[in-house]
Amino acid sequence: MNGIQQTIDSLAASGVEGGVQVVVYRHGELLLDATAGGVAPSALVYSASTGKAVTATVVHVLVARGALSYDTPIAALWPEFGAHGKSAATVRHALTHTVGVPAVPDGTTVEDLCDWDTMCRGIAASVPWWEPGTKTGYHAQTFGWILGEVVRRATGRPISQVLREEIAEPLGVADELFLGVPAAALGRVALLDDAPGNAALLEAMGDFPGTPRALLPDAAYANRADVLTADIPAGGTFSARAVARMYAALLGEVDGVRLLTPEHLREVTSPAFTGTDQLMGNPVTWALGYAAGRPDGSSPETSFGMVGVNGSAAFADTASGLAFALTKTRFSFADASTVGRILPLLPA
Repeated sequence: MNGIQQTIDSLAASGVEGGVQVVVYRHGELLLDATAGGVAPSALVYSASTGKAVTATVVHVLVARGALSYDTPIAALWPEFGAHGKSAATVRHALTHTVGVPAVPDGTTVEDLCDWDTMCRGIAASVPWWEPGTKTGYHAQTFGWILGEVVRRATGRPISQVLREEIAEPLGVADELFLGVPAAALGRVALLDDAPGNAALLEAMGDFPGTPRALLPDAAYANRADVLTADIPAGGTFSARAVARMYAALLGEVDGVRLLTPEHLREVTSPAFTGTDQLMGNPVTWALGYAAGRPDGSSPETSFGMVGVNGSAAFADTASGLAFALTKTRFSFADASTVGRILPLLPA
């Protein structure tokens, strides 16, 4: 494991990366809690879609509690969502990006993203791009509000509160695992900066399918206090050790806490939908809220997790018992090269 510390030290010293956190658990035991570039182990780092797995885990814990099921129609909890032919859409469809509402409403601003009720009204009123459950397409932003409102309707509590009470507090990471960051904790959020070329890359891309250019995340977006403190559950802000601990508690016990039974874990990590992504054109396999495989696509039969567009990543492997997380303060849009250097250094 010394190779991981040496690698992130080298990346930070060379200026390729800023601050980096890497944490590894195995069979519920902490193997590595490494940092480089001056970032503290407890620092909170905006990690984009790596946070989708946190949102999905909240849903799984609620299913285990009997608050809802994967085949619960979303409209049964949230009647307004059934508009325009979405009444058959289920929680399972939301977890597998097959609901058919991958786009934020036209005209959405960053300020709108921070307004829960505005986003939920707009998404509920959206016309689906396909019949729910028949195709898949990455719900880059809408994933969060769809599942977040399901959680709120099922429990009467905002998803950040459910995360804290049902997952973060039992695991002892209530101050390091967030969707929306409490204002009092903003001082512990690491400042992000853009990798060289980010601005030019985003400008060249223009609008992304379902997400206008103005809403594509970069360091400036991730550093906004209103974005960080809002519940936008398609992303998350946390320490690597907090999210790695969550994954470890999915695999098994961590200091007496286990989030799911082995049978339930097999259900949520098995392939649930395979198809061609309707937005990006690539083949995808989704488990329930997690992508199959490690960040480099390896071990799809045993690994599950999520990566962030900023270069962060986290996953767990049922065969090896490994739980892994990497967060970083250099926002490298769609560049996973740093995690790619770390993965070969993990124990078998």
